[in-house]
Amino acid sequence: MSMNTHNLLVELFVEELPPKALKKLGLAFATVLADNLKAQGLAAADAAVMDYASPRRLAVHVAGVSAQAPDKAVSQKLMPVAVGLDASGQATPALLKKLQALGAGPEAIAGLQKRMDGKAEALYFDSTVRGASLAEGLQKALLDAIAKLPIPKVMSYQLERDCELPGWSTVSFVRPAHGLLALHGSAVVPVQALGLQAGNSTQGHRFEAVVSPVVIAHADDYATTLARDGAVIASFDERSRAMVQALRSAAKRLSRRLEVEPALLTDAQAEEVLLENALVQEVTALVERPTVMVCNFDEVFLQVPQECLILTMKANQKYFPLLDADGKLSNQFLIVSNINPADPSFVIGGNERVVRPRLADAKFFFDQDRKRSLESRVEGLSKVVYHNQLGTQGDRMLRVCSIARAISQALQLDANLSAQVQTAARLAKADLLTDMVGEFPELQGTMGGYYARHDGLGEAVAIAIEDHYKPRFAGDELPRSQIALAVALADKLETLVGMFGIGNLPTGDKDPFALRRHALGVIRMLMESAQPLALEALLHDASTAYASLHPGLQDANAALANFIFDRLSGALREQGYSAQEVEAVLALRPQLLAEVPKQLAAVRAFSALPESAALAAANKRIGNILKKSDAAQGQVNAALLHEAAEKALFAAMQSIVPQADALFAAKDYTASLQALAALRAPVDAFFDGVMVNAEDPALKANRLALLQQLHSAMNRVADLSKLAA
Repeated sequence: MSMNTHNLLVELFVEELPPKALKKLGLAFATVLADNLKAQGLAAADAAVMDYASPRRLAVHVAGVSAQAPDKAVSQKLMPVAVGLDASGQATPALLKKLQALGAGPEAIAGLQKRMDGKAEALYFDSTVRGASLAEGLQKALLDAIAKLPIPKVMSYQLERDCELPGWSTVSFVRPAHGLLALHGSAVVPVQALGLQAGNSTQGHRFEAVVSPVVIAHADDYATTLARDGAVIASFDERSRAMVQALRSAAKRLSRRLEVEPALLTDAQAEEVLLENALVQEVTALVERPTVMVCNFDEVFLQVPQECLILTMKANQKYFPLLDADGKLSNQFLIVSNINPADPSFVIGGNERVVRPRLADAKFFFDQDRKRSLESRVEGLSKVVYHNQLGTQGDRMLRVCSIARAISQALQLDANLSAQVQTAARLAKADLLTDMVGEFPELQGTMGGYYARHDGLGEAVAIAIEDHYKPRFAGDELPRSQIALAVALADKLETLVGMFGIGNLPTGDKDPFALRRHALGVIRMLMESAQPLALEALLHDASTAYASLHPGLQDANAALANFIFDRLSGALREQGYSAQEVEAVLALRPQLLAEVPKQLAAVRAFSALPESAALAAANKRIGNILKKSDAAQGQVNAALLHEAAEKALFAAMQSIVPQADALFAAKDYTASLQALAALRAPVDAFFDGVMVNAEDPALKANRLALLQQLHSAMNRVADLSKLAA
């Protein structure tokens, strides 16, 4: 690589970029441009790359970029020797034509190399390709980076100068671009893109830049010069961290907690979580230098459920709500301003005026909704289409009620609890017809709980309505009661059974009805709530309840069970269990999912035993023998045990298997498997000294029955053959 290396800085200065895509755009621009330079040999493979992204710029800093890439030796295969040279060794017209196309004359023939290419000998032309200059290489890399930007929506606009037809020549980009900066050390690299010629200057903050334009003297001075002269923090991550620190500092001064800040974490942990928060990232993408200010709204709005106020402040206004020590919403909130005036009162007053109508709308919706009960809205569900093959939300409500009834029976709930389950299932979707949920669909369920309390339906029913969508995402909390669990399970099973019944399944990354999420929700509820609900019995009850209200639905229980076990397998592997451990437990299709973690722990403990490998291999061998045998295995006849090894195995099983079975029944799966480890020696001796496929049919059948009993005893916790290497 050339000794003439300097750090490189490239910036595109544009109009305000889409905030939700900004971080991804900045990273993509930097990565593609740097990778292209590395591929051309202009930068080392391990060259440090720094990406910058602000609302009005995308930039990248690449360390150690050469002014000229090194020359590269290239060996190009031309054609087989038999085609390129005639019998006397002279060049054929085909070879001369090929050389001419490469810019070489007949004099190059003497320098051609002969090398084997497979079974035939071929002619190779060795040459040296001159390395690209930085101007050429950066031009290529810049155009590549622009072409590969993950732009959500492209804009087309006309160029006014430096183009073929000013006012008519059109270019396409994410937003109109107004400046291009390219510095190699302190020297401008003469590249162009989007109708712009590269220079050494950019624009700072729209209102607070100290000088305009901002001249960058050296590639390494970019961030510091922009901050000093342009009032811009160019790095997305640095700007985000500064904003988060300012938000948290302001919240602490007010003795409040940021609503987006997770509780029960250390300061450092909370800050890291906050930096990944969607609202924090979006606001970072809206400002070039954040200034945090404190605002207030009228306390009368605190009568509205705080979820409504929080949602409207965050989603519509990009404000940061504040909570008190009890988690209750405060009438103070924080805003992040892109300007820092000496007197912030106008900015604060303007934001307080803007938020008031939003909060007033929420209060109006809440007041209007409470004039009608949830029960009075149920009839309207029959006018809301759910799915063209599965009817209306009213039809769906009846199916959820029916499935919830079956779950109540499986849980052996008393008459009072069963009635509450039915009330919650009947009213769970009624809030879809309220004004508040119409305005804020994210609040469905939550508002149903508030309105249920207002209707005097009791806390248990209100909680069940609130929780019936849970768990909504990975890590979300589970429904808080048996009543809520029954309704939530019924709701998810209704969706799964219905969609599988009409063949509307997820494909690739497309899952419009979130069936994977529903399946994981069912898994978590069954695993973590420890309720005595068997999975396939639950699917059968749900399908039966569903089909009675929707005749003609395809029975897809087997496919649905496979789908759920596939999701369970993936979830367990993500939790750190090995594929072998998961396969061993799930091969038995355990029905009580709450037992699965204990079974996995038992398998892991068993795998650590010195006897485990031999027993797993023997188990696999026994399984293969039994598969090949057509004979129905019955009871073992002790009188037909001839060989000492089979007698010893039978005797060991007589003492060990009942012990292992008792431990299994007591759900001590680890001890149950460890008890079986004592069978290793008699099992090994059996296979060393006994011929299973004896000529005497009675003897063979008896030995197969012995192996069948052994196989059943060994595979109660997990299929141990899956642990065999």
